[in-house]
Amino acid sequence: MNLHKVRVHRSDENLAREDQLAYKIAEVAADPVAVTDEVTDMVINRIIDNASVAIASLNRAPIVAARTQALSFSPSANGNGSAVFGVGQKTSPEWAAWANGVAVRELDYHDTFLAAEYSHPGDNIPPLLAVAQHTGASGADLIRGIATGYEIQVDLVKAICLHKHKIDHVAHLGPSAAAGIGTLLGLDVDTIFQAVGQALHTTTATRQSRKGEISTWKAHAPAFAGKMAVEAVDRAMRGQTSPTPIYEGEDGVIAWMLDGPDAAYEVPLPEAGEAKRAILDTYTKEHSAEYQAQAWIDLARKIHREHPEAADTANVASVLIATSHHTHYVIGSGANDPQKYDPTASRETLDHSIPYIFTVALQDGAWHHVDSYAPERAGRPDTVELWHKVTTVEDPEWTRRYHSLDISEKAFGGKVTIVLTDGTVITDEIAVADAHPLGAKPFARAEYINKFRTLAAGLVSEEEIERFLSTVQRLPELAAGELDALNITAADGVIDPANAPKGLF
Repeated sequence: MNLHKVRVHRSDENLAREDQLAYKIAEVAADPVAVTDEVTDMVINRIIDNASVAIASLNRAPIVAARTQALSFSPSANGNGSAVFGVGQKTSPEWAAWANGVAVRELDYHDTFLAAEYSHPGDNIPPLLAVAQHTGASGADLIRGIATGYEIQVDLVKAICLHKHKIDHVAHLGPSAAAGIGTLLGLDVDTIFQAVGQALHTTTATRQSRKGEISTWKAHAPAFAGKMAVEAVDRAMRGQTSPTPIYEGEDGVIAWMLDGPDAAYEVPLPEAGEAKRAILDTYTKEHSAEYQAQAWIDLARKIHREHPEAADTANVASVLIATSHHTHYVIGSGANDPQKYDPTASRETLDHSIPYIFTVALQDGAWHHVDSYAPERAGRPDTVELWHKVTTVEDPEWTRRYHSLDISEKAFGGKVTIVLTDGTVITDEIAVADAHPLGAKPFARAEYINKFRTLAAGLVSEEEIERFLSTVQRLPELAAGELDALNITAADGVIDPANAPKGLF
């Protein structure tokens, strides 16, 4: 890897285009390096993973709204159009990226990468797949594009923190998706450079979508970034240019949205000819909850089995979770969001409340993507009582491990201390989720397929399930124009068009 040094430059310094971060990203995207077999296998896993959670979301309100919007637009005359999850009708690629991006993101149930920033790199797949279908690309083309999208997003996430400045993490997704589309289409460096700059410029927004009362926009934000990336590439291909230098300019993103005019970063990027392997550093979710909650659900299930008395509210005096800075301040009591303890809060809010998630997993010994968030489950009196006994605190050692670049010690868990009313103290700890590559039960192809079968059951016919799984596992062999087969059609009666909300389109 090369470490590309990034700092703010005055306009009169005339920073050469070739020295700008957006250009370096474009060079990585345009590099024709081969994709390794290991990366190819993981790309297939993540397409299966995305399809799983998208299908499980088909009738949730944000997906219904986004799908209805997308299907209001006809496919472009210049291309094949792109498929929308659940239905046979096509739309234009930017709107397919929108609808499918919302479907993938809604349940907070797909892959993740956490470092200086946090991210869901699987959000790159909907815009890339939409463009691939529209342009008649091959399976090999799509694999190359996805490998780039993951590489760029992970590299940016390793180096540049956004949340410290209250900027939403999708500001790294716009550039990565644009770069991935550039690889997919075989575009030249200059065109990709312009697309990356435009995608970044149009996708910087505040983090309020993930703070306080969390709204349905949480699922829409990455879909919007993917849509903007598709449109940015389209404009760049037509010769349109972007703000330059977008990162380093004296009125650019770093100077005014991030660490300011004296900032300096080192962004790791592959050397010319170096394989793009960043997808292998990412990890998916066994549970439908914010990634920092994954290990805590697993630990709560373990305590439920080993200490069933701790699941009874009457027996518990207090629960203290010692964890990383991010977990404490973003999804823990350190956020100072009263909504995180509110039984009437939205699903999106409960998904970002470790006190709620740990309580329900401790009581039930399980986690379900629908039942665990149901209003009647959240409002159960004994749950509310126990929930309000759970607090979090930052532990410097867990914070250090969270930020470690050593995969063998990087951790997303912590230590829990449960004090019972009789004075008994139960302590336990966990570093990574069971499904993590270093966890107790790492996810492999069989687990991805089982997740898909579980979430598609009752929503997709058995024949369609088998057809999709057979097709996606032959991805490297799919010829140009065959990528429509990666769409999934819901079973008859699952989607009712009469329930679609009305809007402008």
